[in-house]
Amino acid sequence: MTRIDPETGEILSKPEGSGGTSNVTEFSVSQISGQLKRLVEDTFGRVRIRGEIAGYRGPHSSGHMYFALKDDKARIEAVIWRGVAGRLKHRPEEGMEVVATGKLTTYPGSSKYQIVIDQIEPAGAGALMALLEERKKKLEAEGLFAEARKKPLPYLPLVVGVITSPTGAVIRDILHRISDRFPLHVLVWPVRVQGETTGTEVANAINGFNVLEPASALPRPDVIIVARGGGSVEDLWGFNDEVVVRAVAKSAIPLVSAVGHETDWTLIDLAADIRAPTPTGAAEFVVPVKGELEAHLATLAARLGSALSRFMENRRTALRAAARGLPSPDSLFALQNQHIDAIALRLDRGLVSAVQAKSAQLGRTAGRLGPSLLSVPIRHNHQKLAFAASRLAGAQTSRIEAKRSQLQRLRLNPVLLNVPMREAKRKFDQSSHALANQRRAGMERFSGRLQQAARLLSSYSHEKTLERGFALVRDGKGAVITRSAQTAPKTGYSVAFADGAIDVVRLDGTSKAKVARRPAAKSKKEKTAKQGDLF
Repeated sequence: MTRIDPETGEILSKPEGSGGTSNVTEFSVSQISGQLKRLVEDTFGRVRIRGEIAGYRGPHSSGHMYFALKDDKARIEAVIWRGVAGRLKHRPEEGMEVVATGKLTTYPGSSKYQIVIDQIEPAGAGALMALLEERKKKLEAEGLFAEARKKPLPYLPLVVGVITSPTGAVIRDILHRISDRFPLHVLVWPVRVQGETTGTEVANAINGFNVLEPASALPRPDVIIVARGGGSVEDLWGFNDEVVVRAVAKSAIPLVSAVGHETDWTLIDLAADIRAPTPTGAAEFVVPVKGELEAHLATLAARLGSALSRFMENRRTALRAAARGLPSPDSLFALQNQHIDAIALRLDRGLVSAVQAKSAQLGRTAGRLGPSLLSVPIRHNHQKLAFAASRLAGAQTSRIEAKRSQLQRLRLNPVLLNVPMREAKRKFDQSSHALANQRRAGMERFSGRLQQAARLLSSYSHEKTLERGFALVRDGKGAVITRSAQTAPKTGYSVAFADGAIDVVRLDGTSKAKVARRPAAKSKKEKTAKQGDLF
């Protein structure tokens, strides 16, 4: 068996023959693992390995990265320590063909050899383009590049957010172009535009602009520009990062991509709402030219004033034409005015006729009314009441005599009948009192009805009419004269007034009064007093 120095790893001797095992040096597992580790590291040292990344699941919780490099025949484990991972220009991805540079070593804990990578890069531009195409298909399948997600740019934004390097020529070109076209508020979010952290910084800037409030001290942009100058595929690789594309697609603020020159393209261009060929072109897309807007507004104002003048003139002409076609107000309302005048005339005549008819009807009614109409019913009712009273008195007397006779026939002890007699006397007194009340109430009711009839007769009497200034004319027979045609020349008539009557004679169409007065009509109180004597 070959002997190896445990300290240096050198081969000391080879076995001679096939003797016993007493000459074989014993080694521990750790010694063998250490010798192999030093042998591998001294023999190979720093190497470059080309292969495909397999088994990559992202950074470990410790920050280290573990995966394998393979080709069609073999496989080697790989590790990237946390301190190196943060400085990598290209991050490893599953299935990516890379060229890894590092130190070959072993891992004694599992008897594996591995490469500790300190630099990794895609295996040529073709590999990068293949990876870019594969990522593009993946994101496109998720709908991140769909036209339906695109948002229109605001016509005139108040605040523009720019995500780019604060020291390059790109930001100066954008600010200069915006100042020339339409000066407004510009917010610059500084980021690295090349390197491993480009994707993360740009994504954080997009998300940061979106979380700003419109009314906050730092206003929220109305549109965002992501800008960078031209470069190679490797220089622009940070804008192909998946986290950037997802941040652009998620942005609620319209976003313009201006990465590279017109011939360059990245995945952010496909997810953005608008792709500008250059950063200067992005500024031209975002803001209009103020002078052109002012000229356009002046043109629109002039056209509006001219159109308004023509409109008013056309309406004025149409109004004059319509006015000529309308009749004058006098002719338009002449028929209605004439109709109203006719109605007013008829109303006056009708009112006079109605007053005359009612006056004549009242005169006829007053002539028919008199105390004699009520004297007969009153006298008849008085006779009925007197007869009922006489019958009531006789009936009471007869009933008392009958009860007294019945009591005598019974011949009962007066002491035994004392209580019933008192009760009967009480009931008799109550009946007598109730009968007297009924008689008095009946007399009051008849008296009230008589007074009401007297008042009604007085209100309908012609004396009341005479008191209002009217006169009653009668002929020699006492008939009432209501028309001038009922009179004849040289005929005497009696004219009654409220305070008396005079005799007149009509002579040749005129009337001549004689000095002969009659007593005035009796007043209402006197009549009422006389009628009350009937009771």
